[in-house]
Amino acid sequence: MMRTFTVFTALSLQLVWAAPQFIQGECDNFTIGQTVETSSGSVTGHASSTYSEVSEYLGIPYAYPPVGDLRFAAPVKYTGSSALNGSTYGPSCPLLPSANGTAPTAANIAASNVTEVGLELIEILTSEVLVHSEDCLYMNVWSKPQSGEELKAVMVFIYGGAFDSGTSSSPQLDGAGLADMGDVVVVSFNYRFSILGFPGDPNTQRNVAFLDQRLAMEWVRDNIANFGGDTSRITLFGQSAGSASTDYYSYAWASDPIVTGIILESGTVFSFDLPYASNDSAAVWYNVSTTVGCGNASTDPTELMACMQSVELDTLMAAVPQTGLYSLISAFGPTVDNTLVFANYSEQTPASIPVLDGSNDYEAGLFRTELAMSGEFLPDIDWDLYNLASFTCPAGTRANASVAAGNPTWRYRFFGVFPNTNVSAEGGAYHGAELPILFGTTFSPPNSTAEELIFQKYLIGAWTTFAKDPVNGLLTYEGGWPLYDPNEATLVRLAYDDNFTSPNLALPMQYDVECPDVSLAALIAALLG
Repeated sequence: MMRTFTVFTALSLQLVWAAPQFIQGECDNFTIGQTVETSSGSVTGHASSTYSEVSEYLGIPYAYPPVGDLRFAAPVKYTGSSALNGSTYGPSCPLLPSANGTAPTAANIAASNVTEVGLELIEILTSEVLVHSEDCLYMNVWSKPQSGEELKAVMVFIYGGAFDSGTSSSPQLDGAGLADMGDVVVVSFNYRFSILGFPGDPNTQRNVAFLDQRLAMEWVRDNIANFGGDTSRITLFGQSAGSASTDYYSYAWASDPIVTGIILESGTVFSFDLPYASNDSAAVWYNVSTTVGCGNASTDPTELMACMQSVELDTLMAAVPQTGLYSLISAFGPTVDNTLVFANYSEQTPASIPVLDGSNDYEAGLFRTELAMSGEFLPDIDWDLYNLASFTCPAGTRANASVAAGNPTWRYRFFGVFPNTNVSAEGGAYHGAELPILFGTTFSPPNSTAEELIFQKYLIGAWTTFAKDPVNGLLTYEGGWPLYDPNEATLVRLAYDDNFTSPNLALPMQYDVECPDVSLAALIAALLG
């Protein structure tokens, strides 16, 4: 979750809602883009530009704008009866001033061994075309109820971004392809991050981003049947910080998770040397409040908060530390409050739901490429240790915790490297490499190889099979995936050694053997010199 890498990891009810516009068994009468009633109002969609049979509903408000007195506060459910035009995404949440990065030099491009695909990825993730606003809590839905299952499993995705960036409007995360090829309803939404999502004020709620995510899940629970979704089959999944968010969610709402399964892609509650201690987050909060002239720890808390809520947005975001330690990690993130975020997850019990958990073979390859493009080069050992400490070992720890809790568990490791996903000669199966394949948004689709298309079908099939039946689906999927056992060859290697249509099984210890000896905190300290 190093912030230097954010440019890439820019990669989550009080009123009764109206009755659905269609009835189970009559979904074949659904008109593409037809108006659907929700607790937010009546939403008119449109056909997806890439999958014309999929109805796309964008920019649905699920909370009132978190501005003024609602800045740094828990989200308030949006309710309305007006007509909504679901034709465009809602604004993305505000970024830190440097989050868009700077253009690399020609010399650095050459030295980095970056590919055309890598350059295209950078252009997309550093684009300033998106609108950013504090009024950013919006929902998106993709559905194809006129065919397939009458009521479809629902997959809700939380984007990553190191807890200080990200957006549901990223072209890589368009849900139409997954909805079309997987016969599921796909949902995504925006949530607050950095100081707006994790303010650190010791006198108020410090994890409002997770309350955003919970409110979004309540919206899904109460409205998704109107889009053809099955409320008894909701899977929450995410990648990187979005995956960690998914996992934090499974512990925070263990007694009422709403979801029936979770998929963790490269992030868990054990990842990224998180959560932050309350005192550490408070210190950074007061650093910002002092910088913007609102006072410090000795200031009356009510007066300080009122001042912080009135500070001009750009001034506030510019005051967030981004030097020293905070040039590598987000200054604000999940913070222990022992309500939503706990101090010791090895002693906590997650929700009693199935888990599909994993990481990519060379997560560090993405960050290595980015640093090379900025003229910085680290030895292989540093990247290997980073890969272990941030991704491999946390994935193993979480899978073991799920097994110990008696939950059906599967663990994977992704190895896929294809011409139109490969970012550099050293990139390998990098952080987020699975996303364009899973969502059907690979760069230059006409250049997809036959092997990639075969694997894409297999990958989408695995994820959606889990969503449709989290307890038993994978046990019989394409020959069957074994339940995870840390002592047996049950780690599923995906796209391993040209094997694209069946699980290649390995002993977890083959990848976890060095885990007791790695520490992300120690590695960061070494990198800072």
